Amino acid sequence: MKLAIIGTRGVPANYGGFETFAEELGAHLAARGHEVTVYGRRGFIDPALGTHRGMRLVVLPSLRSKHLETVSNTFLAALHAARRGFDAALLCNAANAPFVRILQLAGTPVALNVDGLERKRRKWGLAGRSYYRVCERLAARLPDALVTDAEVIRRYYRRAYGVSSHMIVYGGDLEPPAGTETLAALGLEPGTYLLYVSRFEPENNPDRVVEAYRRVAGELPLAMVGGAPYAPGLARRVRELADPRVLLPGPIYGEGYRQLLFNCRLYIHATEIGGTHPALVEAMGAGRPVLYYDTPENREVAGGAGQPFRFDRQPRLEELLSRLLGDEAELGSMRERARRRVAERYRWSAVADAYEELLGGLC
Repeated sequence: MKLAIIGTRGVPANYGGFETFAEELGAHLAARGHEVTVYGRRGFIDPALGTHRGMRLVVLPSLRSKHLETVSNTFLAALHAARRGFDAALLCNAANAPFVRILQLAGTPVALNVDGLERKRRKWGLAGRSYYRVCERLAARLPDALVTDAEVIRRYYRRAYGVSSHMIVYGGDLEPPAGTETLAALGLEPGTYLLYVSRFEPENNPDRVVEAYRRVAGELPLAMVGGAPYAPGLARRVRELADPRVLLPGPIYGEGYRQLLFNCRLYIHATEIGGTHPALVEAMGAGRPVLYYDTPENREVAGGAGQPFRFDRQPRLEELLSRLLGDEAELGSMRERARRRVAERYRWSAVADAYEELLGGLC
């Protein structure tokens, strides 16, 4: 098949979950002989790169603002793709639902992956929340196939809009890293640090994680990997709260990210909004003990493999950390449960099977 993946910042992944999804799914489909084109954005992807892991890359401009970056780039990508004769397109993010018709009018069937309930993100004001609400309705009506990545989100679209969706999760079985030079550059040793990886946005709670860790005794470093493209005030608050044990190296991707992930003692996932979060699944696939913010989506993913926490009531993050960090038996049990959960449910080969069948059925 000749396939397009549209609506992310592009690959190689260097921003968030949708980019990791586009890279891993696209590479798996390309390895199976499909012709895969991934659309990306200038400022994130080098236009001269051309290809990556068997995928063809098309890099287009966007309006660099919180409200217009995604939709402006996807509008241009949809116009470009409509003239390329794709057998099917996978559109990512419910915000891009208005552009489904551009592709369909050109004869290209569209599957739309809506992710989570983005209108609940605290960064959006009334206009942003209203736009996402409209896009949810369009997502329920326009695409040839609606894709959700968590059972919680699938049930929401059925209850709110009376539509069925294809529930397809993300994969978490990343290749182990080849070295530890990223750890060395940060002054870290394998198994002796905690890890948090996420964009510094309000609903990802980086400030609350740092604040909780201040109340945990000991000398183990906490590496807070991420950046704040649209929340400089939050990034400043994290820096102000951080004690000397907290490392703030900024965003790290690819091999460096995998080195940090596979060698941490424990992984902290504090995201409130979304469906299946790739970072949580990947930490489990790396065999890391995970502590996750207690939401229905995160509970669904962890499935008993990790420990839930809250910031404002029991079980509190700082109390779990104080109890678990010295409990080798429990940490070992959590590692095994995490690996088993991903092996049973979150393998990229199975994800690629599901999308291959779905997109093939649309052609």
